[in-house]
Amino acid sequence: MPISKQTILIVDDEPANLAVLSATLAEEYKVRAANSGKHALEAAFLEPYPDLILLDIIMPEMDGYTVLKKLKENPITQDIPVIFFTSMESEEDERKGLQLGAIDYITKPIKPLIMLARVKAQLTMKLAHDFLHDKNDFLEAEIKRRMEENQIIQNVSIRALAHLAETRDQETGEHLKRTQSYIGLLAKQLQNHPRFRETLTDHYNSLLTMSAPLHDIGKVGIPDHILLKPGQLNDEEWEIMKTHAEMGAHAIELAEKDINQSVEFLVIAKEIARWHHERWNGTGYPDGLIGDQIPISARFMALVDVFDAITTMRIYKPAISFSEARTIIIDGRNQHFDPDVTDAFLEIFDEFTDIALRFR
Repeated sequence: MPISKQTILIVDDEPANLAVLSATLAEEYKVRAANSGKHALEAAFLEPYPDLILLDIIMPEMDGYTVLKKLKENPITQDIPVIFFTSMESEEDERKGLQLGAIDYITKPIKPLIMLARVKAQLTMKLAHDFLHDKNDFLEAEIKRRMEENQIIQNVSIRALAHLAETRDQETGEHLKRTQSYIGLLAKQLQNHPRFRETLTDHYNSLLTMSAPLHDIGKVGIPDHILLKPGQLNDEEWEIMKTHAEMGAHAIELAEKDINQSVEFLVIAKEIARWHHERWNGTGYPDGLIGDQIPISARFMALVDVFDAITTMRIYKPAISFSEARTIIIDGRNQHFDPDVTDAFLEIFDEFTDIALRFR
């Protein structure tokens, strides 16, 4: 397949100069000619766009300096290399042309062989520049594609692990989708709150939402006769049930050791798994953390998990109404739940109920 010729736009109000330059360049390049600044701008926007522009400076109505300024102002033409050729010979004129963005400055009278050599040199550099630019665009697109692919794999892996726990407790239904949506709502609501804004960046919120489904991963280690018991757990069974928090965090720690490095979303997932049953007043488990000792991620999940648990039917209990659940959350303010997180929940309570109904 033949290589297409590069396109050169020649701009000069003198027909003789246009004729000489066209004859010099036509054998190796596609030549486009314009006899004024106005026609030059029109020709520069015709496809294929010029690879190089030879531009006279002294022209009536619109001089070459003005043409170059307009070319540089437009994203389509701003990177087209421009060579000035002119009878203006002073060093100041040359400096002005180069400062405006011309890549070369050739004085008249035109010497065809010198002009051809300068044109070839500039077009060779342009080819190299375009190659590197295209290569860079390709690499950026490839990096973006691979990052998106890795994100998809990561999300699928999280969902798969979370569903592994959910299959042990099938009556939770759409529990994962609901809790993930609830925690995303809370994070957005509190993003500008003085106590939380340093932590709740867009990046953190994305990781938090992504990590949320792993909060009950430790349930895979709870025996069926306890996990699926239709009635109330006795004291011994309850102590075993509570170990799911530590088991979940331990499983994530093992995953971190396997990859031999810390991964941000796993750090958050581990916090949620271990401490989402802690209480603001220190009466929770497994570590009895109190107040701000409990990571933000776990404080969010504490409220979200309770709301979801009491508003959905489980094997051991019926669901309660949203209004009753709202009262329970209010009663838990400053006891079970961070007071500011509770207040945020109340502000977006209707959105919580919408999610509950959507993923019922």
